[in-house]
Amino acid sequence: MDVLLGPVREDDVALLQRFVVEPGLIGLDWNGFRDAQAPVRRFAEDGFLGAEDGRLMVRTGAETPGLVSWRSGSFDGRTKYWEIGIALLPEYRGRGIGWRAQALLTAYLFEHTQVQRIQAATHPENLAEQKSLEKAGFRLEGVIRGCEFRAGRLRDGYLYSRLRDDPGPELGNGSVTGMATDTVGEPSAH
Repeated sequence: MDVLLGPVREDDVALLQRFVVEPGLIGLDWNGFRDAQAPVRRFAEDGFLGAEDGRLMVRTGAETPGLVSWRSGSFDGRTKYWEIGIALLPEYRGRGIGWRAQALLTAYLFEHTQVQRIQAATHPENLAEQKSLEKAGFRLEGVIRGCEFRAGRLRDGYLYSRLRDDPGPELGNGSVTGMATDTVGEPSAH
């Protein structure tokens, strides 16, 4: 299955609006209703491609199953890392799209930025996302106690990471943009 990432287009904004106003659409990450016009404003500002965060749409052929996102962080105030996330529509979950999209985003960020570390957090009860991150080459680092207020109380999270030198998975469909690659990862002539 070919999974590609691409910039947010104007016709994608309606999907982004759904994620902020439809309870349960993004599963456990639902944090209540949000400003439905925020995606419109952000698209007009920078197309969701900012210096400190961004979003790309996940595409499979003519379909758009969801999005991947990243934002910068730092433990020491100097050394930057990216934290990534994903949101897929329910009908696209469990089809192998998520791990591929997260692996592609990770490859993209390592290719185009100088960070050494990319991390992702998930919920202890989200077994599908844990498997997806592991398949995308991430390693479980540990439990983050009381890190998230959700459903009326503070809850724990799991932190995963992948470092630049960690091996990534074989994606089978080339680069983020879909260009075919040969066996050593160089662009192919075909």
